[in-house]
Amino acid sequence: MIKNHITSSVSIEMDDFENVPFNQKGGMVKAYQLFGQEPDSI
Repeated sequence: MIKNHITSSVSIEMDDFENVPFNQKGGMVKAYQLFGQEPDSI
């Protein structure tokens, strides 16, 4: 899912996690769980 978004938009921002399909999979909360306290650095 993230790979598909990056290939189509060339980037991913924290605001993107508020949109479908990311918000359906946990959104920003899930991003912080997966990537730690600083997902902006990824």
